Amino acid sequence: MTTELADGVWQISCRGVSAYLLEDGADLVLVDAGTPWDAGRIRAGVLDSGHVLGDVDRVVITHYDLDHVGALAKLAPDLDAVVVAGEHTASVLRGDRRPDAPGFKGFLTRHLMRRLVTLPDLPVEAVPDGEQTGSFTAFATPGHTPGHTCYVSSSLGVGLLGDLAQGTDDATLERMNSFVDADREQAGESIRSFAERAPAFEVACMGHGEPLRDQGDEQLRRLAARL
Repeated sequence: MTTELADGVWQISCRGVSAYLLEDGADLVLVDAGTPWDAGRIRAGVLDSGHVLGDVDRVVITHYDLDHVGALAKLAPDLDAVVVAGEHTASVLRGDRRPDAPGFKGFLTRHLMRRLVTLPDLPVEAVPDGEQTGSFTAFATPGHTPGHTCYVSSSLGVGLLGDLAQGTDDATLERMNSFVDADREQAGESIRSFAERAPAFEVACMGHGEPLRDQGDEQLRRLAARL
């Protein structure tokens, strides 16, 4: 299912997670790539928006996890796009380093993803903290994974939050469940620092739960205040 959240911003529902498609000026941007079994859903979602997968100029990745990069390699043959991610995640996607999350999260990432996820045959560019990709500024927000990155476009009024937080049925933000965070304390610190640093945005696009169509930055500050 594809839902238009705002002009030129679409949510693509995958298996327990959301990918997003948005028009960033002249560029068409795919945000995250679902699970290894979501390639068909993403292709159909892009079509529902009035585009085709070959129209995508950039694939922006919030973090390296089974349900956020899972279908990327399967989509790659139909993409003429560059993959953009934070520095840590970009090095993993290029094969320059192995995933190194600690604890149970790291065990799953190293062993499960090695069996189920293939690195994409696409160019991968790193966007450092504070730098831009299109109209979006990257904000390093480690904790859920070591390389988790959020992105905000002031001109579009859109925040790409990945798994920094999850949406609720009453249009608020809550923390992810503790067992899915690689470093719970660091994840909390990232929520607080991101709430202080991020410019204003209305639409909040999260991997899990309902995205927010308005007051995204306000809900982020309220979550940070509750920590």
